[in-house]
Amino acid sequence: MTSPLKLIIDTDPGIDDAMAIFYAAAAPDIELLGLTSIFGNVTATQATRNALRLLEWAGLNDVPVAQGASKPRTLPAFPPSHNVHGDEGFGEMPAETPEGKALDEPAAEFLVRMARQHKGELVLCPIGPLTNIADALDLDPEFASNVARIVLMGGSLEEGGNITPHAEANIYHDPHAAERVFASGANITMVGLDVTHRILCTAEDFDAMEAASPRLGGMINEMSRFYLHFYAKVGKHDGCSLHDPAAVIACTHPELFTPRAVPVSVSCEKETSGKTILAQDGRPETDVLMSIDAPAVKRQFLHEMSKLA
Repeated sequence: MTSPLKLIIDTDPGIDDAMAIFYAAAAPDIELLGLTSIFGNVTATQATRNALRLLEWAGLNDVPVAQGASKPRTLPAFPPSHNVHGDEGFGEMPAETPEGKALDEPAAEFLVRMARQHKGELVLCPIGPLTNIADALDLDPEFASNVARIVLMGGSLEEGGNITPHAEANIYHDPHAAERVFASGANITMVGLDVTHRILCTAEDFDAMEAASPRLGGMINEMSRFYLHFYAKVGKHDGCSLHDPAAVIACTHPELFTPRAVPVSVSCEKETSGKTILAQDGRPETDVLMSIDAPAVKRQFLHEMSKLA
């Protein structure tokens, strides 16, 4: 039997972040080594609190959380995505104070330390803006080669954007950080809208999740109602995209996706800011996932989520 994948999720929880983290908690082929928090769906402070709450709900109290950047590297701060994820990040669920505390160590320093400690084994899955990853690259010139892979949720090659006509939200919220990451030479897989828009979960799917797992599945079902309502308001009535869970699943089940190896750059120009484009400067290629076995990914997601206590 192969050893579980050593994984750190960089996250701005967030409803689909919660799904991704609970999936990682349930999956036997993942060893979750930590969470790092980032601004995005919520503020960095809220993200840290929510990360701690999710781990405690999942019974992973020993998994560390390190707080990360509160704003983009160059651009002014963006308001959180309360219209998508609710004022506290989990739909209508109220805030709760976690029992545990975040590390004193900032996220970038934690990432650098863990990449050194697990050199060639650590997989990093950023599912928010890429500021912490860019900061870690600046902090340690060997970070890009120490991590085995960076499997990020963000970007789009052919699908267009979901926050502007050009840009996916995670890349848009810090395009300068994303450009730093794509140019770094790290082994990168981009799980963007080209594939995440192909996998949808419906209200019935979340009801089934709660039936199988009344406590944690019930929490996800409760959160999902707000998320589904947002999708319906923007004209998507057939379910919500599993953006962040797809990225975590791609870490352990790459065979369910088809990549295209191309060099990726990020526009930092006003009109097209955050657009992921083909790079022309000879940088290393990124594995951009372009097609997906959506029924198999959805089955995998629901199968593991049904195991939650």
